[in-house]
Amino acid sequence: MSKADKARVCIYVDGQVQGVGFRYYVLRVAEELGLKGYVMNLHDGRVVAEAEGDSESLGKFASRMKAGPRSAHVTNHDVTWGQYTGEFGSFEVRYF
Repeated sequence: MSKADKARVCIYVDGQVQGVGFRYYVLRVAEELGLKGYVMNLHDGRVVAEAEGDSESLGKFASRMKAGPRSAHVTNHDVTWGQYTGEFGSFEVRYF
């Protein structure tokens, strides 16, 4: 797969998304889809994830983040697409 076939996505998720296993759900989804990047809780109660990979997998990733795990309740889902940079070596949970 060439760099031209890859993209980047940044997703902010609002709602009941902290303290419900949301980050580890996102980690599992990203690993299943072969994506690289990170997920992190924010001080304002949202969760942010940045990921890179093929566009199709990123679309699936964004959809599954909108749904979240059963214990979560997503009220807002903001997705921004960008250019692939190759800066991530794996997908990880980050802490603030």
